[in-house]
Amino acid sequence: MKNSSADVSSYIKSYPKETQKILNEIRKFISSMLPDAAEETMNYGIPTFKLEGNLVHYAAYKHHIGFYPGAAGIAHFEKDFVNYKSSKGAVQFPIDEEMPWNLIKKIVAYRIQQNLEKAELKKNPKSTNKTCKNGHPFTKTSDCPVCPICAKESKPTSGFMSTLAAPARRALENAGIKTIKQLAKYSEADILTLHGMGKSSIPKLKDALTEVGLQFKNK
Repeated sequence: MKNSSADVSSYIKSYPKETQKILNEIRKFISSMLPDAAEETMNYGIPTFKLEGNLVHYAAYKHHIGFYPGAAGIAHFEKDFVNYKSSKGAVQFPIDEEMPWNLIKKIVAYRIQQNLEKAELKKNPKSTNKTCKNGHPFTKTSDCPVCPICAKESKPTSGFMSTLAAPARRALENAGIKTIKQLAKYSEADILTLHGMGKSSIPKLKDALTEVGLQFKNK
């Protein structure tokens, strides 16, 4: 269904109330996932999100919502589309069913990663595309030795490790330091010799030790 609307809000308002509700939910849901650099626009006559190029498109039809993550996005999630009608570049989500929000979230995250990888390769041709053991695509450079998606998912939500950046956490873990008591067996100088540990992490570690009545070992 072609639509001559000049902007996304006008496009959405051109549909029946129930369809508007779904389109607004999709718009808000995807927007919440995107970094500030992303852009919302109309492209090919339908709502489009862009980040280093086209990211995903969506459109309303009489009986379904068309979702367009590109050929690569469709191919990567092919197994997840067994209950939906799909083609090389699109998948149809029935308008009378709950939108598969978890699936949409995974697809958008994948496309964000893809586009950022391409942008990184343009800036740094020596970087390489990788896929981690958990299936996450990422760009490997000298500053990114591990999958950033896995690093984010594995970040603790509590404890002294939760205050540290991924390189500092890996530095401690590689040294076998996983508890605050183990940390207290080392001096500040010892910790700073660990690869990936920066001086900015030391105050956080000191605060964590102080909270439980401990301190770094004196040399």
